[in-house]
Amino acid sequence: MYRRALIYNPVAGRLRRNPQLLSRILGSLGSNVSPVPTSGPNSATALAREAVDRGVDQVIGFGGDGTLNEIANGLVGSPVPLAVLPGGTANVLAVELGLGTNPLTVARNLDALEPRRIAASRLVSHRESRHFLLMAGAGLDAHIVHRLKPSLKNLLGKAAYWLGGFGSVARRLPEFDLKVDGRSLRSSFALISRVRNYGGNLEIARGVRLTVPEFEVISFEGKWAPIYLKYFSGVLLNRLKGMEGVTVQRARHIELGAGAPLQIDGEAVGHSPAKIEIIPDALTLLMPARYGSDAWM
Repeated sequence: MYRRALIYNPVAGRLRRNPQLLSRILGSLGSNVSPVPTSGPNSATALAREAVDRGVDQVIGFGGDGTLNEIANGLVGSPVPLAVLPGGTANVLAVELGLGTNPLTVARNLDALEPRRIAASRLVSHRESRHFLLMAGAGLDAHIVHRLKPSLKNLLGKAAYWLGGFGSVARRLPEFDLKVDGRSLRSSFALISRVRNYGGNLEIARGVRLTVPEFEVISFEGKWAPIYLKYFSGVLLNRLKGMEGVTVQRARHIELGAGAPLQIDGEAVGHSPAKIEIIPDALTLLMPARYGSDAWM
């Protein structure tokens, strides 16, 4: 029988709206599971490391993508697999894996998932070195994340990000330099992604998957926010490749010049300059067997 640690965010949106959900999830996971609440931001990494030191067979993360990011940072380099229960605003990782957004349903079907060893990503800046699973953003989207008030996010969910985006429509966008596997670019927004899903609603990096140790980097040019209306139409119509002002390429190493706010997995992480790279064979993730197959694509 698995020895499981369930690391959960007690103020995640799902638990705030449905306080009985945690006990129902624990009932679905069986008797040999230890619930471990986070105590606040940046606490889940240490809790994951402590669970590994206790000899658990599996760590289950229940919360938003930010909480899952913290847990993954505590598991990098360990053989202990990470299981994902969606409990946040966008739930990008759960949607990417095809798990859906109902945490109770996912909990009931955890034993049907299989462990896959994957690469992690790492951002290194003057402020910190930190791993991430999903994506990094530099420029426009990170500016929105930096300015987003937690109270508004709790109230409106994903709509809070869209509101922040609309609030930037009339502003001038600072540009920055980046190098993508040595190729120099100028950008006002660069998405460096390991997943197709962006924010729970859109697919921007359509050619990537977590089982392939590469980024898809989409760089957008332009000093004025209205040009992003054109780019947004390109996303909706799947016509970003070849669009003037947009560069799409695969890469394993990115250097970001000074002047850009940064976000990873939807959480603000300071400003560039920074480097972003692939760390092979870093983490074990539980996922459906079909993930990454032609049927999944």
